[in-house]
Amino acid sequence: MFREMRRFKQQLSDEECLEILNKETAGVLALQGDDDYPYAVPLSYVYADNKIFFHGAKTGHKIDAINRNPKASFCVVSEDNVVPEKYTTYFRSVIAFGKMRIITDEAEKREAIVILAKKYFPEDSADHRNKAIEGEYKPLCMFVLEIEHLTGKEAIELVKAKRG
Repeated sequence: MFREMRRFKQQLSDEECLEILNKETAGVLALQGDDDYPYAVPLSYVYADNKIFFHGAKTGHKIDAINRNPKASFCVVSEDNVVPEKYTTYFRSVIAFGKMRIITDEAEKREAIVILAKKYFPEDSADHRNKAIEGEYKPLCMFVLEIEHLTGKEAIELVKAKRG
C-alpha cells in the first residue's frame, strides 16, 4: 500500500525516526483541503504510542478537511544544512502516514493535552499545568494521527559520515 523508498540506503531506522519525532517540536500536517487542493499546515505536536497528537480550534480548515477525508501525512524536518558550494542540503526528515481522528472521549482528550503540555514545559508543576489547561479547555480540540506507515530519510553525505 505504501511505496518503498527508492533510495533505500538513505532510509532511517525505525529507532531514528522515533528519535526525531520525540526530539523535534513542529512539523507540517498535510490534508486534502477545499476543492481537493492539498492543505499543509505547520503544527506543534507530541508523539506517543504510535500516534501523533495535535491541538487546535474546534472549527476551521483543518477540522473540515479531517471530516471530509481522514487520510493525512505529517512531515518533521530534523536537519536541513544548506551546502551552497555543492548545491545541496544535508537533511534528515520523517514522514508519518495515517488517518486523523478528532478526539471526542473526554478522558482521552484530557490525557492528550497533558502529554502535549508536558512535552513543551516538562518542568511545570501538575497544579500549574492543570490550571493552564482548564483556562483553555472549553474551546480546545485535540486530534490524533494514528500512524499506519512511518519512514525517514537522510542525505547520503550523512549516511557516509556515520560509516566513518
